[in-house]
Amino acid sequence: MESIRKNSTYNHQVILHVNDGSDGTLQWAKDEGIDYTHTPENTGICKAVNEAGGLAKYDYIVYMNDDMYACPQWDKHIADEIVAAGTDCFMFSSTMIEPANHNNPCVIHKNYGDSIETFDEAALLKEYNTLQKADWTGSTWPPTIVHRKYWLVTGGYSIELSPGVSSDDDFSMKMWYAGCRIFKGIGKSRVYHFQAKSTLRIKKNNGRKQFLMKWGINQSTFNKYYIRRGQPYSGPLAEPDAASLKREQLRAWLKRKIM
Repeated sequence: MESIRKNSTYNHQVILHVNDGSDGTLQWAKDEGIDYTHTPENTGICKAVNEAGGLAKYDYIVYMNDDMYACPQWDKHIADEIVAAGTDCFMFSSTMIEPANHNNPCVIHKNYGDSIETFDEAALLKEYNTLQKADWTGSTWPPTIVHRKYWLVTGGYSIELSPGVSSDDDFSMKMWYAGCRIFKGIGKSRVYHFQAKSTLRIKKNNGRKQFLMKWGINQSTFNKYYIRRGQPYSGPLAEPDAASLKREQLRAWLKRKIM
């Protein structure tokens, strides 16, 4: 919240979902006058994001995790992309800076601490804008930005994937079926991600199996042939290669039979 307040170019309606809140977070949100939704238990990502999204008043919805720090002008670069897009049918992601290196082509690896206690904010603010990262294809991970119209068309995050494993890919697939072909990761819009601070607090669902059973293809096929995640951004996406996709779908069908 502090990073959004001091590092944003624009004023935003910030909506906080409070899971449990018995640690003082709920009272803090009330005292700060922040728009919020609340569940007495940890309801997971899908239900929490949907409840919070129901309070949105403006045209664009940004979903950001609670273990992220927004770097300066994160929102200006998003706004510039929205103007340049010429359409409201898009899905944008900011680029995460992460302390652990998992060879993810969509993130910047640089360690500024893995907790609030070890966080080197001064070094991040000094260096974040010097780290090289071009725009990339395959917007999926938060912070994600969509027009409110498409948030409503797709129904937000799918609660059958609660508490939320694979819900990001599922939402991207729903955007694909809603006609979106612009899945762009914005290299200049950056957040620092402390990594896995939220998911450690939940009992995970079998998201990979659920995605496969729901869509008839596995997530790696979707990422490779549909949204081409991690490739350099080159514009709106074309339809996936039919022959390659059929082979992958056959493999998925056989896998489902084995399951």
